[in-house]
Amino acid sequence: MAVKRRQPTMADVGALAGVTDRTVSNVLSGKVPVRPGTRDAVLQAVQTLGYQMNPSARSLRTGRTGFLTLALPDLTIDYFAELANAVLNEADRLGWSVTVQQTSTLRERELSLVSGAGRNFSDGLILLPHALDSRDRNLLVTDLPMVLLGERIFDGPVDHVTMSNVKAAQAATDHLLSMGRRRIAAVGPNPADTTTTAATLRLDGYRQALRDAGIDVDPGLIAPAVAWNEAHGVKAVDALVDHGVDFDAIFCFNDSLAFGVLHALRQRGIQVPHQVAVVGFDNVTATAYTSPPLTTIDSGVGVIAQTAVQRLIGRILGTLDGAPEVFVANFSLVRREST
Repeated sequence: MAVKRRQPTMADVGALAGVTDRTVSNVLSGKVPVRPGTRDAVLQAVQTLGYQMNPSARSLRTGRTGFLTLALPDLTIDYFAELANAVLNEADRLGWSVTVQQTSTLRERELSLVSGAGRNFSDGLILLPHALDSRDRNLLVTDLPMVLLGERIFDGPVDHVTMSNVKAAQAATDHLLSMGRRRIAAVGPNPADTTTTAATLRLDGYRQALRDAGIDVDPGLIAPAVAWNEAHGVKAVDALVDHGVDFDAIFCFNDSLAFGVLHALRQRGIQVPHQVAVVGFDNVTATAYTSPPLTTIDSGVGVIAQTAVQRLIGRILGTLDGAPEVFVANFSLVRREST
């Protein structure tokens, strides 16, 4: 007859890690401060024993579930997938769990998350809105803590973690200008945008760089992309070439677009970077392995994820108070063989 194995307890974890039950609880609940060495010892003991906290018991004891919700528009986009991974890693490091939801840019899904109806078993929300915008900021006044990502809603009633879209796009365009390129196409604007978005901000940076260089902005060089994926990168190049537009460089508003652009240029027999130089935006992992490797903007996804998680947990635990703040991550240009 098989004997049922006893499930490890918090006391077992503490004994193995050489700490008290309370310290184990503090680590697993995300309470601070806990010394890094102690936290590592506890997490190692958890892994060794296969300990799993009872979420219901934890909720009754602390009033918290230990779960965060991360909501992103489209997890098939490399940047969003890597952002989700970075958020999961940071939350795990701090002893929290994350449920990830895809909004598919649907307004009703974003509203459900903000209202709480779509956030079962969660202490707080990290949201990158796409359908909501600054006109909806009053909807963000809720009981549950929230941190915003992206560019849709500024001056809202919650913490906001974002990136330097304008300056980074300007730096990408300046890099192409420094190479002597003067006919620089911009792939990524969305004609449907009626409010501030990453696309509008990156277009502003592109235009500013050209103006500073004394170059008129040619509308024919601005190639729209309704979706920021490889297929629309291909469509943009096809449209430029088929319409006889003369260009010697392309600034892509994200790396997924750039992957499609590189593919389309190769299919057309256009050499990169000799005939056309290409710059992307986000520095996702695959950029180092394209042919040729892609020059891109590192937008600081790791710092964005860490800051968002830490600020949200701080709001949940009450260790972070005061008025909502906006944090803007630094960026850098990563030069590779596509320029």
